[in-house]
Amino acid sequence: MRICAIQMDVVKGDREANRATVRRMVAEAMQAACPPDVIVLPELWSTGYDLERAEELASPMGSDDAAFLGELAVQYHVSFVGGSVLAEKGGRVYNRAQVVDSEGKYVAGYDKIHLFRLMDEDKYLAQGEAPLSFTLGGMRCASVICYDIRFCELVRKLAVEGAEALFVSAEWPLPRREHWVTLLRARAIEDQMYVVACNRCGVTGQEVFAGNSMIIAPDGTVLAHADTEEDIICADFDPELVRQTRARIQVFNDRVPQLY
Repeated sequence: MRICAIQMDVVKGDREANRATVRRMVAEAMQAACPPDVIVLPELWSTGYDLERAEELASPMGSDDAAFLGELAVQYHVSFVGGSVLAEKGGRVYNRAQVVDSEGKYVAGYDKIHLFRLMDEDKYLAQGEAPLSFTLGGMRCASVICYDIRFCELVRKLAVEGAEALFVSAEWPLPRREHWVTLLRARAIEDQMYVVACNRCGVTGQEVFAGNSMIIAPDGTVLAHADTEEDIICADFDPELVRQTRARIQVFNDRVPQLY
């Protein structure tokens, strides 16, 4: 299974401009000699952090953005994972990652559990209530969003329940770039899973975003790494490598959860 992360700049509050960027970069990715099976987008790729207008910009269940991705999925026969959007549900707005399969069908959604107070997410967004696992290309996968990667308990729960690959969508700032890189490799190593992390790049107001999207193997090897500009990175996932890594160092068998 070939995975591609699209690291893009995001125009705050301008859904059409951001969709144009996605169209352009997806077309570029699919023109490769070996096109991807799965494409991953950044957090809030369609609107950016225009949280003051969150209620206005959100569509019911994020359906507008899911439909847009569904059209691209059918056109190119490619699946989309992550790429969170503003989604309205029950009168509240959530930061929702979406999974759309290669037939354009909306498969699942994940509402961000850990809201980042430094970006005022807690003032404008509702907290998600459940993790997400799903199957893609024969692999058990999970999706989290940005700040979630600081909470190793969440990722360990997903791994214990069988996740072999973790998809991370983010708008992570440049001043904390080293945290981003370190946390992603730590999650891959400690949970012996693939990690594909798609961050945005560019500038919004005073906030400079880090880029540095990464695809990491279950042993912590970095398979692909973007810099700070718009970029497309790709790598191949092999489920057997996850099994070999977990068999070699049997972290899950050696856990003593009753003590912690």
